[in-house]
Amino acid sequence: MNYLHACLLGLIQGLTEFLPVSSSGHLAITQHFLPGFEQPGLFFDVLLHAATTLAVIIYFRADIWNLLSCYFHHDEAAQKDRHILHMLILGSIPTAIIGLTGKDFFTGLFDNLLVIGCMLIVTASFLTLAEKIRRTNGRPLSKINPTDTILVGIVQGFAIIPGISRSGSTIACLLLRGIDGEAAAKFSFLLALPAVGGAMLLSLKDLQHVTAAAIPAYSLGALIAFLSGLFAIRCLMNVVRRKRLIGFAIYCVLVGSGIISYSLLS
Repeated sequence: MNYLHACLLGLIQGLTEFLPVSSSGHLAITQHFLPGFEQPGLFFDVLLHAATTLAVIIYFRADIWNLLSCYFHHDEAAQKDRHILHMLILGSIPTAIIGLTGKDFFTGLFDNLLVIGCMLIVTASFLTLAEKIRRTNGRPLSKINPTDTILVGIVQGFAIIPGISRSGSTIACLLLRGIDGEAAAKFSFLLALPAVGGAMLLSLKDLQHVTAAAIPAYSLGALIAFLSGLFAIRCLMNVVRRKRLIGFAIYCVLVGSGIISYSLLS
């Protein structure tokens, strides 16, 4: 993989990881059309996810610090943070179960453009449905309950399928459950942290296939993913506040339809 490929994939990962259009689907599509692209395992993809995870940590650093320090305080705010932390832990359990048991099967779908195109249509359906029936005054994050959390954890687990947007599907799930839009986006981003951390651990075996010559390109791609990820988080938070997810649904339909047509005609 050369520097151009690394920069392009880093930019795509950074933007599409948080915008609800499926980063895994866009990465798979882009890699399919890049001439001469070769990659050892999924390590580069996971490295890009780690870079965007760092962007989440930087953007939500105050919230993360409150969650990590909530057991050292006893005021009302700390109680709310402990509840949110417990819900994040609970939501990570179904995600881990689905990811560990279905990893090999889902990984095999990354080369299937027809599946990716269809799943982009599914993502568009999630976003459209959530946008149409979301509540005007949703519940705050402190009111999220175990049912909300388990459902969103299951949804995040199946978002490993390329074409299913992790951020889009989890935010849509929480909106459908009556959670406020900004709170839904924040919980979605925080819930991704343990999931990506687990994926990083599982991908360590691919380190043996990474050559020293590839490290500079990998690092550059990760840097671009981090910077573009910070930009995308800010954009999505503004979009969720203004209730304009339908534009991303239209985009997913257009890209998904194009990929389905290409896969059937090629």
